Amino acid sequence: MIEVRELCASYGKVPALRDVSFTVGEHETVAVIGPNGAGKSTLLKAIVGLVRPQSGKVMLDGKDTTGFMPDQMVREQVALVPEGGRVFPNMTVIDNLRMGAFSCRANIKAGVLDEMYELFPILAKRSSQYARTLSGGERQMLAIARGLVSRPRLLMLDEPSLGVAPKLVDEIYDKLGMLIKRGMTVLLVEQNTSYALELADRGYVLENGQVVLEGAARDLAGSDHIRKHYLGL
Repeated sequence: MIEVRELCASYGKVPALRDVSFTVGEHETVAVIGPNGAGKSTLLKAIVGLVRPQSGKVMLDGKDTTGFMPDQMVREQVALVPEGGRVFPNMTVIDNLRMGAFSCRANIKAGVLDEMYELFPILAKRSSQYARTLSGGERQMLAIARGLVSRPRLLMLDEPSLGVAPKLVDEIYDKLGMLIKRGMTVLLVEQNTSYALELADRGYVLENGQVVLEGAARDLAGSDHIRKHYLGL
């Protein structure tokens, strides 16, 4: 579904991505893992147009989308759930969800809100509450649901476990597993290596803006490099 070819990006004179290449197949879950500052979030932002690549290409179903603006990528059915469960704090839960369908309002009439409440029942209970009153885990669920109301073909998640209590991390990953079983294509950036590699089909390890390892998730989880540097084994 998506192919990134030799992507380079920087912040000023500081390089963030160096010739990064990878692919995500349709109905596949791919994890990108690595330490803080490795360029993982920049990679997702470059795909959706929040960061402008200096060189390289982003191809979606064979179509060159390099340089597309974020709203264009939403229309291409690509959704990014940003790091830290970022929602609109002074808007209610239901209004946050409606904002996710801003460019595809027909989804509201088609019952997408009911689908989100079925997937995340706590959001139905919190529907009229301001997002700022939610717990970290509830905000993350809202952020994921807001991404899903656009009915994306590709769901990209940036650190969904960040700032979330362990019990709710389990619940969030259970929900992601349900989406994957339904055929959702997922690109997951995550520092929690064990969660990411358990969920994913394949993975890439990003360090200092470069891909240093790639392979089947099971193989990566058993590699000496991952076990030593990311699992503490």
